[in-house]
Amino acid sequence: MANTAQARKRALQAIKRRAHNMSLRSRLRTAIKKVRKAVASGDKAAAQAVFKESQRIIDSIADKKIIHKNAAARHKSRLSAAIKAL
Repeated sequence: MANTAQARKRALQAIKRRAHNMSLRSRLRTAIKKVRKAVASGDKAAAQAVFKESQRIIDSIADKKIIHKNAAARHKSRLSAAIKAL
């Protein structure tokens, strides 16, 4: 680990930030999986309801720069296309 007090503090902050970012990324993946599961079940109304909720999560995580805004847009676009194909 780091030698100076400042470097030790930065290392600990990085560990905490990484854990926080990982939990947010996990929320993102779960939201995407919920929409895909709803699409797989074939219920368009349920899929749209879950997608609306997931959009908020995806945008929130993109705003925090956990994922790039274009990646968020790509996820939303593909999920929306899957719902429209039902």
